[in-house]
Amino acid sequence: MKADFVTDTRTRLRTLAGALAVALPAALLTACASQDVVPHEVPPPPVTSVAQADQQLAAVARERAAIEARFAERERVCYDKFFVNNCLDEAKERRRSALAAQRAIEIQAERFKRQAIVEERDRNLAEAERRFKEQEARLAQEPPKPAPEPAPLPPPRKSTVPARMAEHNARLRAEQQAEAANAAKRAQNVRDYEARKAESEERQRKVAQRKAEKAAKAAKEAKEAK
Repeated sequence: MKADFVTDTRTRLRTLAGALAVALPAALLTACASQDVVPHEVPPPPVTSVAQADQQLAAVARERAAIEARFAERERVCYDKFFVNNCLDEAKERRRSALAAQRAIEIQAERFKRQAIVEERDRNLAEAERRFKEQEARLAQEPPKPAPEPAPLPPPRKSTVPARMAEHNARLRAEQQAEAANAAKRAQNVRDYEARKAESEERQRKVAQRKAEKAAKAAKEAKEAK
């Protein structure tokens, strides 16, 4: 009876080893092949108008949400696979590449909008200065109107350029403050990403630990069965 049990146990172990020998190369080929489908980063499309920049920024916000949703789904699927680490690495690389592409589009669109605002402001200032000088030249060429009696000359008109320049500088300072606030927000996003990354790595470590414990338990039971 004992000899039959030992023989049956050895037969089962040989069957399991044969199944693993067949499944392992196939899984390796699948893991290697999956690395080729990671999307490559491409330059963002050119921006030619403020309206187009606004459309791209809105599209970036939607695509980021979709990227995070796809990453969460891939991460969930990876924990059911044999090669968890390879699957997670591929999912992270896909997410990183996709987010980098969206960030490049966002940077280009925001830069275009800032440049458009500066150019529009400069054009308005130049146009106001031109009109002011034309008006002063026209007033200087007009002959003085005869008056029945001498009248005091009006004080010279003050140029409004300093006031406009002061307003211009105030707007620049406001934009710089807004840019600093955006930088703080981006830094917070980086910290949030690192925290999510640490949580994912901790889950991965626990999964690997559970697999190691199961393997050790199976080895122990097999040894005791012999």
